Amino acid sequence: MIWRFIVFALLNFGALAIGGFFTGPGVSSEWYQSLAKAPWTPPGWVFGFAWTSIMICFSFYLSLLWPKVKARQSLIVLYAAQWLLNVAWNPLFFHFREVEFALIVISTLTLLVFGFLYGYRKLFSWQSLLVLPYFIWLLIASSLNGYIFLQN
Repeated sequence: MIWRFIVFALLNFGALAIGGFFTGPGVSSEWYQSLAKAPWTPPGWVFGFAWTSIMICFSFYLSLLWPKVKARQSLIVLYAAQWLLNVAWNPLFFHFREVEFALIVISTLTLLVFGFLYGYRKLFSWQSLLVLPYFIWLLIASSLNGYIFLQN
């Protein structure tokens, strides 16, 4: 179990690191600072705290789920798709400034994470709640991206 957790943690935090690399100046950039942002946009430090907590929970969830899933191919495809979308959002939004395409990506990511939450709920019972922070955060992040798309 500990090795599975370490592998998933490395993969999940690796995704954050790759995405962060493409953020560049990101939040402090002149472009981002000039955007009309949602009134419910949290302070910058919340993002780091949220993603760290989310990826710990998600890594724990995946390490517990892995041995219980018989159709691992489906789990691998679902996981790989969410990983790629998670990595893709930062460069799309911050580097390429493709706010609309980033909104499509984060909305799709939200649906995939809901797939974990809902799809494995019967097999995994209360442990599926470990995915809930990820799903809730993506709903918030999608709304922030959507607001920027509509107001700028």
